[in-house]
This record gives sequence, C-alpha cells and structure tokens, in this order.
Amino acid sequence: MLARVTMKMLHHAKCFQRLAIFGSVRALHKDNRTATPQNFSNYESMKQDFKLGIPEYFNFAEDVLDQWTDKEKAGKKPSNPAFWWINRNGEEMRWSFEELGSLSRKFANILSEACSLQRGDRVILILPRVPEWWLANVACLRTGTVLIPGTTQLTQKDILYRLQSSKANCIITNDVLAPAVDAVASKCENLHSKLIVSENSREGWGNLKELMKHASDSHTCVKTKHNEIMAIFFTSGTSGYPKMTAHTHSSFGLGLSVNGRFWLDLTPSDVMWNTSDTGWAKSAWSSVFSPWIQGACVFTHHLPRFEPTSILQTLSKYPITVFCSAPTVYRMLVQNDMTSYKFKSLKHCVSAGEPITPDVTEKWRNKTGLDIYEGYGQTETVLICGNFKGMKIKPGSMGKPSPAFNVKIVDVNGNVLPPGQEGDIGIQVLPNRPFGLFTHYVDNPSKTASTLRGNFYITGDRGYMDKDGYFWFVARADDVILSSGYRIGPFEVENALNEHPSVAESAVVSSPDPIRGEVVKAFVVLNPDYKSHDQEKLIKEIQEHVKKTTAPYKYPRKVEFIQELPKTISGKTKRNELRKKEWKTI
Repeated sequence: MLARVTMKMLHHAKCFQRLAIFGSVRALHKDNRTATPQNFSNYESMKQDFKLGIPEYFNFAEDVLDQWTDKEKAGKKPSNPAFWWINRNGEEMRWSFEELGSLSRKFANILSEACSLQRGDRVILILPRVPEWWLANVACLRTGTVLIPGTTQLTQKDILYRLQSSKANCIITNDVLAPAVDAVASKCENLHSKLIVSENSREGWGNLKELMKHASDSHTCVKTKHNEIMAIFFTSGTSGYPKMTAHTHSSFGLGLSVNGRFWLDLTPSDVMWNTSDTGWAKSAWSSVFSPWIQGACVFTHHLPRFEPTSILQTLSKYPITVFCSAPTVYRMLVQNDMTSYKFKSLKHCVSAGEPITPDVTEKWRNKTGLDIYEGYGQTETVLICGNFKGMKIKPGSMGKPSPAFNVKIVDVNGNVLPPGQEGDIGIQVLPNRPFGLFTHYVDNPSKTASTLRGNFYITGDRGYMDKDGYFWFVARADDVILSSGYRIGPFEVENALNEHPSVAESAVVSSPDPIRGEVVKAFVVLNPDYKSHDQEKLIKEIQEHVKKTTAPYKYPRKVEFIQELPKTISGKTKRNELRKKEWKTI
C-alpha cells in the first residue's frame, strides 16, 4: 500500500514539475511596473528552452490544484488567495486552494451521487460570474465529466440546440434561464439531471446551495488519461451553427502553461483579472487554467453589465497585477477621464479575442504608462502568437509565435510563404501534432478534415510575417475584399477609420461595384458629438483621412452611418451579416 501511495505522490510531483515556473519567483515591489519578464529571460531563450512532457495520466484538479494546496499548507507559496470574488453590492468571497479543493469535492459528490453522472457524461454550465461557476469547472475535472460552458445570453432556441447537439446529460444554470431549459427539456432525451444556483427551490431541479450544505468533502479524483475529452466549447462563428470544439485534459490543462507562464507572466504573488464572459474558451484560458497553473489568484467582479467606471474603480481599489480584456473594453476605458484613477498594483495588461488597434494601445499607454500585450489564439488552440514582455512591440502586430506551436504563413497548397507575402496562418501538425490543439469538431468529421492542408492546421485567418518574424493579422479568410485586383483586409481600413475622432466603431466589408467588381464599404457608428454634423461633409472628411492614413486604394468608397454594429453574443462584429446585406440585391 505504501509503495502505491509513494508512486502516486511521485506522479503528482512530476506533473507539477512540468508546470513549474522557470527561475525564482521575484518579490513584488511598488516600482516593479516595467516590462521585465518574471519567468523567462527573453523571447529567444523562451522558445528554445520550452519543453513539456505529457504523462499518460493527467488531471488538472489533482495534479495541479491539489499540489498548490500542499504547497500552501507547507507555507511554500505567498498568502494570496486562489480565488477572489466581489460584486457591485460590496459582497466579497476569498478561497484558499485548500478551500477551493474542499468545496469542489463537495460539488463533485453532488454530480456523482445526486445527479448520477458517470465519467464521460456531458454537463452544460450556463452561469454568470458567480463562485459556483468555478466550482463546477473543478468538480467536472474531479469526476471526469465533460464540461460544456455557455454564455448567459443564450436564448431558448440556443439552449435547445446545445442540449440536443451535445447530448448533454446534465445542465447547471440559474433562475433566469431555468424556465427556458424547462420549455425545451422534453425534446432532449439525454438530459436527466438539472441543477439550479438559486435561493429558491424549483420543481424538477436540484438546488445546489442546499445540496452543498449536506455534501461530503471526501472525494477521490477520477484518474483521467491525458487525451480524454475534458471540455467541449461551442465556437462563436459569424456564420452557420456553432461547432463543438473538443479539448482534452492535456490540451488545456497542460497546454495553457504557455499562456500562464509566458504571455501572462504570472507567479503565485500575482492577482489576475480577466473580464471574459464565462461562456467562452477565453475564460478557460485566463480565468481557470493559466492563472492556477502558476499558483496565481483568480480575481473576478460579477458585473451584470459592462460599466467602464466600475472597471476603473476596481483596478484602483484592489491589488490586481495582471489585467486581461477585449479590445472593445480598452477602447471604452480610454474614452473616460482616467486622471483620478491610480492603478498602484497593475503591472501587466493583455488583450485577445480580436485585433486591437494602435490608437487604443497608444491612448492606454499615455494614460497608464503600461503597454497592452496582444495575444492571438482560437477556441481550438492555446496561444498561437503573442507579444511577450521584454520584446519590442510593433503596434498592430499580434507578435511572434508562442513556444507551443510552429506557426507559418502558407499558400493554397500548404507551401510556406516567405516574409512579406500574405497567406493563411497555419500551425504545423505533421509529423508531430502539438498538444495545445483541439482534437476534433464533435460529430463533424468533414469540418475537422477541412482544417488540414498539407502539414498544417489552417486557422481560417489571413496574415503575413514580416522580416523580423512578427505576424500581422489581415482578415478572416472570408472577409478579404478584392477590388480592382487589390486584396484589402478590413482590419487595416478599420484601424484607419477608428483613428478619426468622429468614429466610435466601424466595420468594413465588400460592396458590389459595376466597374471594380467590389469596393470597400464602411459601416460607421459615430461618437455622440458628431451625430448632428453634416453627413456628406463628414463622409468626405473620413474618406480623406483614410487615404492619408493607409494606402489610398484601401479607402472606403462607400460609407454608411448606423446606430450599432451587428455582433455575435461573444462581441465579435458580424461582418458576414453586413456583407449579405450589401450583396442581396445582386
């Protein structure tokens, strides 16, 4: 028996060592607001030294979280909490790694006993930023059940689609969405268990708060193989039904060490705040795996809706050291008067989800003294490219390839293109498939096969690499505009448009033209101060501005002012919708 216990302890230690931080943990100082990396020397050494072995068995809850509990008990990590939650009512909750472990084991017992879930069963989780969302994540890991997160913005139709296509056995949600679930549950033959996070009881639902009061915190974690499916994420594509993207225990549980250690540059002394919606893979990236791999504190603020002043106040009041948000959030923050806010602890800002424009990064730097380090990845991957500390930032670039992948620009035949030539952004998957990549689209083999070209996984994004090895995003493959023989990516034009003081937001698509085939059309949301201006004069002014800011052939020959841009529920602009509107009369 002792031998078995010793071998098990050695396994956990080895898994934990694979994720160990390079170098020593540096103490935080008030003046430590520079771009000096904490976990690596420079980009070149980071790429060269990165190696991560994959064990046969791996479970993030036992092999990482429980190891931090042991370090915590032994006094071998800073006194930071593992989890720190606040809301607008002034309520606050902090958990140590030990408390996170105890509560998640109770939740795991509820899944196994009250819900009768077996290893491999699928659990849909639709909750806002409440502590139970994090407990559900860890409980699913402990039980070997497959987590399927969803945004709280889902409609009844969306929920039905997800329940049916995923064949989910259990759903966890709140008072707001429970009626929508009940309305469609009879059409979902696999659904046999429902948990509600509520102060009130609901017929046919297990009340999580009540069940937690009586659940045991003694639970044995399931021994999962590294390549077992851990989670399924519905992608937020701009067209067609969402695809189910499958990730394994190692693809995120080990693969996201690249994000936590290098891009976020986290240590156990850090407090990390990521504002992503709980329904998206970005929350798995930066609200679960990346920070906890590094032993950092996950901070979250339960804001029912986006409020720039609340975010600025929170960054000022709490000791947040690393902040991650979407470009749209940064854009809205810099439009505020920030002179009264002092971010005493903040030292690292990152952005992902869509390209961030140089004007936003410049304004943020002028107001805070901090750069924004853009990262590029997908639901299907861990970090593909990024701007890392200690590296020169080229405004508008997505940076250089992360250590996880060999990233290239390839042509239609899968041949690697030289610097300066636009092509498809690809990740080499042959002869050796990298582990930080999804396994497949569930029940969609043709779509899975369509992502492969030669030796590469094709991201579906267009870009180019410059002579210094920096990658530049051009457009989604289907967003490129072909006008008079020129290839025009909307992002560059939108960058130029957004620098004009009248423009709050913009989206650029192709529009039919009898002479050129198609031309650039800009849909523009005006800042309030400009809505009363003469529109014809303003259009000409904006067009002239774009001609001077970027290559003149890219300027929008058509401009239309609209109240708001159509967006997916993850906040991405639905260019395809605007494009269809332009071409429907043809």
